[in-house]
Amino acid sequence: MIKDWFKSGAPWVWLNAAAVSLSLIMVFGLLLLIAVRGLGHYWPAQVAAIEYQQKGSEQVLDTAGEMVEQQVLKPEIAIAAGYSAEQIAAGVTQHLIKTGNRDISGLDFRWILDKDIKQTAYPENLMVLERREWGNFYGYLHAIKENGEIVVQGDQAWTELEERMQRTLEIFAQIEDIEKDDIGRINYQLERLRLKQRKLELQNKLDAQAKQNIKAKKIAFEKDYKALQADLAALYQNIRRDSLVAKTANGQQVEIALEKVVRFYQPNAMNVIQKTAHYFSKVWEFLSADPREANTEGGVFPAIFGTVMMVMIMAVIVTPFGVIAAVYMREYAKQGLMTRIIRIAVNNLAGVPSIVYGIFGLGFFVYILGGNIDALFFPEALPAPTYGTPGMMWASLTLALLTLPVVIVSTEEGLSRIPKSIREGSLALGATKAETLWRTVLPMASPAMMTGLILAVARAAGEVAPLMLVGVVKLAPTLPLDGNFPFMHLDRKFMHLGFHIYDVGFQSPNVEAARPLVYATSLLLVMVIISLNLFAVGIRNHLREKFRALEN
Repeated sequence: MIKDWFKSGAPWVWLNAAAVSLSLIMVFGLLLLIAVRGLGHYWPAQVAAIEYQQKGSEQVLDTAGEMVEQQVLKPEIAIAAGYSAEQIAAGVTQHLIKTGNRDISGLDFRWILDKDIKQTAYPENLMVLERREWGNFYGYLHAIKENGEIVVQGDQAWTELEERMQRTLEIFAQIEDIEKDDIGRINYQLERLRLKQRKLELQNKLDAQAKQNIKAKKIAFEKDYKALQADLAALYQNIRRDSLVAKTANGQQVEIALEKVVRFYQPNAMNVIQKTAHYFSKVWEFLSADPREANTEGGVFPAIFGTVMMVMIMAVIVTPFGVIAAVYMREYAKQGLMTRIIRIAVNNLAGVPSIVYGIFGLGFFVYILGGNIDALFFPEALPAPTYGTPGMMWASLTLALLTLPVVIVSTEEGLSRIPKSIREGSLALGATKAETLWRTVLPMASPAMMTGLILAVARAAGEVAPLMLVGVVKLAPTLPLDGNFPFMHLDRKFMHLGFHIYDVGFQSPNVEAARPLVYATSLLLVMVIISLNLFAVGIRNHLREKFRALEN
């Protein structure tokens, strides 16, 4: 009976189903873990006021912070720490607490043993300040100052803080717009004028009229620059007007300028609706803001932008080259030994480690191709490189080369599935071979091309190793796309979600603060890849339905 069951093949069907189910459970479980660890970080946690006594001391200390996690010490660690057998048997538990106030205590996180905690409370007036530097501040609001003088203190200070903080954030937004957009645009134009003057010098065309024109433009830009500097000085004076006085849990008073504060709230006094609004504002900041605090705070918008733009440029480059190569080998090349060797080489290229492509891209694209482009077209900028340095263009070309075998193989498979009768019918009606390919064969093979593109995007979007050599950086001051002519600056370096994960996870000086951001950025990278793939899958399905009648 069992023998017949095995002969029927049913066990292998069930085994395959179990393997697929296990794989799906593991994938969705991993995504769920990343989502919980990453997105859960932005929910406003309760902040505890803790009284504790350090081991070997009779003094009771006060601190405030968020309970991040707890763990039971292993017996060998507890023994090495000097705990008795009775204490170890009862379990020595320690808590990781995010205490913030790094500018005061020098630490963001600390471990406190459970048995050393004397009292834990959650007062509603305990305040959290998110700052632009030095991390979070945990304490109690004492007073509000204007130009160094106390204007309000006590219970009315919180309402006054809300009004003044709104004013401060508006001024900060104005300063950011002027510094990034207006002054950035003028600096860019001044640099272009300098390069233009240098170019005319090299061509011996810098006559009196050209000098006068350049000087007039430079004077106009400098005039605008001075006006913006005057506006900035007034804004900085206004934003530095207000500050707050806060008390730490141990009673120490600290004065904090409001210009250094990003957000303030009292989590213990917030209801569910307020916490939900706070949560979505934090998630939006993560998606739309620039990073700060060594990439452990703020947002990842430049990395999102860089990742998507690089993948799109890569797709535009790799698709035509991959399709042309596949069409030549399938439709035009003589099917012999050389063609078979080329196919084997293409298949083997798909298995080359990505870092090798990065080294090739650095050596050929950056140093050789980019260096010659600079010598031919940008001599006025030398010795400072324009394209002879890692940038968006070379990163996209390197990844296009890396994913080219995938597109070639997929396109060839699609071309091989088109019936010979389709080609013969087109030729019989008087079409040339080129017309047959362009109007009949390639449209019918387009779903296979899109499959290759989907696989290429999935691989390219997650690559990190080659990008470290050909253009990606920890922090890019400007985006590769902006409002300055020629608008798309492919010579600029850029940020990437994959490298951002590596940098935050392995290069951050504050490991505990960076850990939640690693999970959140990993989830975001997966979602970006899924979104790009779904877009390509939608196009492929549309093309497949469009040409299904022809295939039948």
